[in-house]
Amino acid sequence: MRVRIPSVPYLNQIRALTVRVRLAPSPTGTLHLGTARTALFNWLFAKKEGGLFLLRIEDTDIERSKEAYIKNIFDGLQWLGINWDESPTIQSERVNEHKQIIKTLLDKGLAYKCYVSEAELDEMRETQKRNGLAPKYDNRHRDLTSEQESEFIKLGREPVIRFKISDQKSISWNDLIRGEMTWSGKDLGGDMVIARRAPSNSIGDPLYNLVVVADDSAMKITHVIRGEDHLANTAKQILLYEALDLNIPVFAHTPLILNSEGKKLSKRDGVTSISEFKEMGYTSEAMANYMTLLGWSVPEGINERFKISEISEIFSFQKINKASAKFDWDKLNWLNSQVIHEMSAETLLAHLDPLFRKNGWYLPSREWGIHLVSLIGPSMVLINDGVEQAKPFFEEPELSNDGKKQLEIKEAAAILKFVFEKLENTDDEFLSKEDALDLINQASKNCEVKKGLVMKSLRAALFGTLNGPDLIQSWVLLSRFSKDRTRISRFI
Repeated sequence: MRVRIPSVPYLNQIRALTVRVRLAPSPTGTLHLGTARTALFNWLFAKKEGGLFLLRIEDTDIERSKEAYIKNIFDGLQWLGINWDESPTIQSERVNEHKQIIKTLLDKGLAYKCYVSEAELDEMRETQKRNGLAPKYDNRHRDLTSEQESEFIKLGREPVIRFKISDQKSISWNDLIRGEMTWSGKDLGGDMVIARRAPSNSIGDPLYNLVVVADDSAMKITHVIRGEDHLANTAKQILLYEALDLNIPVFAHTPLILNSEGKKLSKRDGVTSISEFKEMGYTSEAMANYMTLLGWSVPEGINERFKISEISEIFSFQKINKASAKFDWDKLNWLNSQVIHEMSAETLLAHLDPLFRKNGWYLPSREWGIHLVSLIGPSMVLINDGVEQAKPFFEEPELSNDGKKQLEIKEAAAILKFVFEKLENTDDEFLSKEDALDLINQASKNCEVKKGLVMKSLRAALFGTLNGPDLIQSWVLLSRFSKDRTRISRFI
């Protein structure tokens, strides 16, 4: 027998119905990069086709599911600019519906109670392993007689419920990314468990493949877009759709995200959670931009730097690669720097001021803050870089090796003494740009040294190092705190 979804041209598949797609995360951890990328592809496709993006929380793993993770998922999606169009479906609230569907399969003879013990399953797998066979349930309890079943019940055995899968079945579908896909029933591991162990007179907790089919059908999902690691699940789920006489959605399987070594990206690679990227100082715009590029090729003539609201107009599955995507930190950092460099000073200050306050730093005025972020912004890659670069304007810096060497030059003390005395004898509360330039020229002439030596000595005294943003602008900002005089006085 063969279960097959007709191969229909791509455009006809999506235009014949109102597109409804979904993200179905499990709240057993924070929002993972791969899950967020799946959400993004679903959202882009829905926007392109004028459809709806829905959210389902698959919280049937009661022990591991946590409210904090649900909040993290919601917050992460909204931070990325991905909003859902209907109230989220909570899977655990639909358990009765799931069990009713299992009962329907039992009544139709398409599922059965299996009393094989865990020890017997282990023995079966060991035998298969010794014989060089792939592990697979041998369907030994598919056709139990009522007498045999009664004997198992007397022994106190609790059954799982299995869905029948014929080895002779061939399951095919036209994948929007991978094209024609075919899976043989004999490669699906035998009859599939759809409910956990429970007393024979009840139905145990429904399992993943069954509840996904039930919920996708109830939510009227038209297109299931998910990772390629679900390919075997898709074959099993198509069999369930057929058995329940439900509409089968269109499937699209996205490429995996790999690390630099070509292995599936995992927690061992460090940062994989969207909230962690946010804490590191990545912007939502850069993250969404970069995740779109993880597996999707930009059409010719389109810049790789874009906003997802813009790219939704040209997004298509034809440009999604079948090959796995490698995560590239350099590319992400470049995109993030571009977003920061394009920000207005007001926007950048809005990002940085809360971080400044967290460190106990307070701006003398908003105007001062605007000048500060305008000064440090061009060299920032991450939002958090602004904290480190702003630190010398709020706290007295330590002397670096190059700063110390500069201040050991014999002319340095005389230069700083001259500048300090000039500052002490002025009535101005703080310096202007013109004042700072004039003082440097005066020090150069009075101490009979080149202006470069004056500027290096001042930079070392004020900021502890010879590296950093424009000295004149930095000095003018620092003078607003009147900290320039105290820092210079330390070295005279």
